[in-house]
Amino acid sequence: MTQTAAPPQPGLETPLQFLRGVGPHRAAQLEKKGLRTVEDALFFLPLRHEDRTRLTPLRALQPGHTATCAGTIVGLSPPPPGRTRQPFTVMLRDESGHATASWFGWRYLARALKRGQRLVLHGRVARYKGTIVLQQPDWEIVEGGEDERLHTGRLVPVYSLTEGLPQRALRSLMWRVVEQFADHAPEVLPDAVRSRCRLIGLGEALRGGHFPQTESAQASARRRLAFDDFLLLQLGLAILRSRTTRARGLSLNPRGDLVGRLRAALPYHLTAAQERVWNEIRQDMAAPHPMHRLLQGDVGSGKTVVAALAVLTAVEAGYQAAVMAPTEILAEQHLMTFRQLLEPLGVRVSLLTSALKPRERAAARAALAAGDAGCAVGTHALVQESVVYRRLGLAVVDEQHRFGVEQRARLRGKGEHPDLLVMTATPIPRTLALTLYGDLDVSVIDELPPARRPVVTVARSEAKRRAIYTFIDEQVAVGRQAYVVCPLVEESEALDLKAATDMARRLAEDVFPHLTVGLLHGRLGVEDKEATMRRFKANEIHILVSTTVIEVGIDVPNASVMLVEHAERFGLSQLHQLRGRVGRGPWKSYCILLTGGRLTEDARRRIEAMAASNDGFKIAEVDLELRGPGEFFGTRQSGLPEFRVADLVRDAPVLEEARREAMAIVAADAELRAPAHRALRAQLLARWRGKLALAVAG
Repeated sequence: MTQTAAPPQPGLETPLQFLRGVGPHRAAQLEKKGLRTVEDALFFLPLRHEDRTRLTPLRALQPGHTATCAGTIVGLSPPPPGRTRQPFTVMLRDESGHATASWFGWRYLARALKRGQRLVLHGRVARYKGTIVLQQPDWEIVEGGEDERLHTGRLVPVYSLTEGLPQRALRSLMWRVVEQFADHAPEVLPDAVRSRCRLIGLGEALRGGHFPQTESAQASARRRLAFDDFLLLQLGLAILRSRTTRARGLSLNPRGDLVGRLRAALPYHLTAAQERVWNEIRQDMAAPHPMHRLLQGDVGSGKTVVAALAVLTAVEAGYQAAVMAPTEILAEQHLMTFRQLLEPLGVRVSLLTSALKPRERAAARAALAAGDAGCAVGTHALVQESVVYRRLGLAVVDEQHRFGVEQRARLRGKGEHPDLLVMTATPIPRTLALTLYGDLDVSVIDELPPARRPVVTVARSEAKRRAIYTFIDEQVAVGRQAYVVCPLVEESEALDLKAATDMARRLAEDVFPHLTVGLLHGRLGVEDKEATMRRFKANEIHILVSTTVIEVGIDVPNASVMLVEHAERFGLSQLHQLRGRVGRGPWKSYCILLTGGRLTEDARRRIEAMAASNDGFKIAEVDLELRGPGEFFGTRQSGLPEFRVADLVRDAPVLEEARREAMAIVAADAELRAPAHRALRAQLLARWRGKLALAVAG
């Protein structure tokens, strides 16, 4: 006789399916939210808490305010048959008076709500035809007993839901999970850290995170749980950083002949900020341990030239350099720039991307393996297993938020502890920099070249198109040039190309037949792109119509106008990069953001932020606020632990505190072997993923 397996003993690893009132169907719904075990549920904090300790009497509801109130249903009024655009209306009464609640999409409500039920509602109050109405409010039926205690008269948690999973049912489950298991969550923080940082215990934090008695208790709970998230991240980064500084690396300290020749050939002097940053990089490269540095600066601050000096230093010392970009378009732009800077000095620059033809790719790999190419520019193709470098001494990563710690490690792994220089074209708020690049030293070029002037940025609607074209014509008449950038439509390269091609044809034939209009897009070959840019730079092309291939790395000082078509479709970072293509000469320059149709609230704020500031750091702060950390990151930072509770915007001060503690812990116990740190080490290995976890584990 087959014996049925007994459910596991209750613990944090217990599947939620085995808890009272869950079962397979509810468990499947919970799994859609990533909730499989008790531990998952404990750390699934509410989106917000509603203060239902102070219910607003119905008579006191004020139009224009958001309120929480309660009342008994005294009437239900579905729309007349066929009037689907009319709302479903419920009349409510409490001791103070009457009010109305209304919803669209009401069929479920007609089945769920009945006269005599008591509701708690939370929503926006309006006045409609003289009546006070709560429009589309959140609602719950209150039935007394435990439900009354959970769903009203307290700070009530509101969770993120999925289809078929009601708020009320999830809240009741969370109450049972927290009551039964919160105090069994193992404490990982050393007592000394908790004491220094004035942090509450983990069990108390889990209770306060879900069902706080006061707002103060909720804040303390959130701070503790966010601290744990940040500490585990910063510990891993601190360990990686510690290993790098202890490792034996290359000492790249040649006489500097190639650097001197490049500097003499430049038509300008480096700014004081560039000189300072180059000195930091040069000292790092000369030191006997690997350089591990982030080069950060605003658009047009001159990061690429500094990177070229580092490449020449590696080449003169007898090594190769690899420059990795996140996309083929950016890799090709870097190829053009580095060829212009390095090949006159006798340094061969090769391109390696997955888009190359097999024969070209094989030739590029052979040149790297033989040491014939001093500098390789490419995409993630540079770190494939089949790529071998004869003597890699410097890895340069153009970050663009799209490479993570693991990709950087793979590129470094192509040599014997080569130096690493990470560049970011978009300034990153400090909280993000500490997260993305916490294992790096940071250099900031915080000064623009003297010739750079603030770009006048204006937003214009389609109605102003004729006036914009007249303005561009006037600018060209006095010797200037203009960019016209078309957006990526529906993430389709084919549509993107068509939009730019159609625009170029229309401008050349109908709008500016007396001018030369050029076209630049991603499907052109490298040679064709270079030829087009050479003609534009020589002022043989007056107006260059382009896709976003000009976002980074294009330097034409004579161009004074940037017209961005459908600017509302671009992200803030992209708009800031595009604006950076003008304002590079001594002339007044303009960025015109042309928008079509009605703008969403986010699009309006993006356009307003661009018009209000030329400061890349301010732009980045607004971008982070609008998109949130997950979106701002772009592609997942491979290997980094995900935050269960922490929010980079809201909890920024906690991140700074956790970083200080992590640095102190690793300075005292680099491998977390001390008894007080063993629980932290176990959590670290559990939360960091893949190969990076092994690297952190040592």
